[in-house]
Amino acid sequence: MTANDIKDTYILGIGVTPVGRYADRSFTDLVADAYGSAVKDAQLVDPDRIEGTWFANMLADFWGLRAMRGLGVLAPLVEDGLFPNGQRITNVESACASASAAFNGAWSAIQSGANLTLAIGVEKMNPTDRPATELLDWMNGGLPESYWEPYRRLAEQLGVTFGFGSDRSMAMDIYALLALSHMRDYGTTIEQIAASAAKNHTNAVHNPRAQYRFPMTTEEVLADRVVADPLTRAMAAPRGDGAGAVLVCSAEFLAEQPSSVRERALRVRGHSLAGGRINASWQDERSPALSAAQTYQMAGLTPRDLDLVELHDATSFAEIHLIEDLGLCERGQGGPFTAAGATQLGGEIPVNPSGGLVSRGHPIGATGILMLNELAVQLRGEAGETQVPNARIALAENGGGIVGLDAAVTATTILERAA
Repeated sequence: MTANDIKDTYILGIGVTPVGRYADRSFTDLVADAYGSAVKDAQLVDPDRIEGTWFANMLADFWGLRAMRGLGVLAPLVEDGLFPNGQRITNVESACASASAAFNGAWSAIQSGANLTLAIGVEKMNPTDRPATELLDWMNGGLPESYWEPYRRLAEQLGVTFGFGSDRSMAMDIYALLALSHMRDYGTTIEQIAASAAKNHTNAVHNPRAQYRFPMTTEEVLADRVVADPLTRAMAAPRGDGAGAVLVCSAEFLAEQPSSVRERALRVRGHSLAGGRINASWQDERSPALSAAQTYQMAGLTPRDLDLVELHDATSFAEIHLIEDLGLCERGQGGPFTAAGATQLGGEIPVNPSGGLVSRGHPIGATGILMLNELAVQLRGEAGETQVPNARIALAENGGGIVGLDAAVTATTILERAA
């Protein structure tokens, strides 16, 4: 797809909860906050004009909500008159990219002729009546044994043992292997990975939506407890609860809105979902690189045109290799590029000024929309002390699941300040 092939599509309104540990808040409660904020942001007088809703979540089954989870979460809001009755709800699950897949559904519907659609993402990751290890066991299960073979082979090449247990997420063990591989192949150092973590923890101090809001130095990151060698706790995203909602509209619908809404709308310059490749390696065209290339082509832009990036740093090592996948630096140069300060606020291309997943937080089923909200805050000039000056074009990258050594699906989205 190129810029000439797509219909102009806009984010009309967006709302999120802060990320935190909300023991007493239900899925419905979190969604009510995010949806209400999105409607208020859009100044939407008649929510009945929403033509379809895409509902994203990964872990509701753990909590006992096994089917029709979107309807189950939203039904109380319908009964209270807060959400349209009879709404068509499509349930979406793409692991950590679930909310981005929901956004893809809402965006695609506009491309097909709809005028106003809605995407919602929500997650609760902190059980109160059961030990957290039960949630980790649930998350570590559910995949066939064959999924782990590429990691066992890689571990054998690296001379380390691959295995995960209920004391941590299997994602940390996977990222640890990939980090060791990148360090072997390109000379990346643990200090460079720690520099990424320290940057993002410090960025989040001034983000009221962030789960962690304390600064860290590179030395403090390195001194933290090791969770999966060589990665420390400060390099890993915490378990968080939260929700996000985004209203997507056509140019025709936007034209009907008052100027105060049109001036805050954000144009979707490019958007793509790409699937993972079973035999991918660091040198292959992995799904983040493929999705980014498709999105740049659709937008008619290059990485040099971006003013900032929010990306999926489920661990700080992920930021190192993703800035390579997105074309922000050459393959193998993610570590030196980061250590040189190029991705800091005021650097060549600010990455994760929100604090990223390691500090802003990572409620799995909501993360993709939370990323879009961080872009919206920047493009609207409302980011306060983390504001990127004159930000006009920004990219979000959100990956989910695994296939081989690749992300199973990656979404990239480029937003542009419309006014």
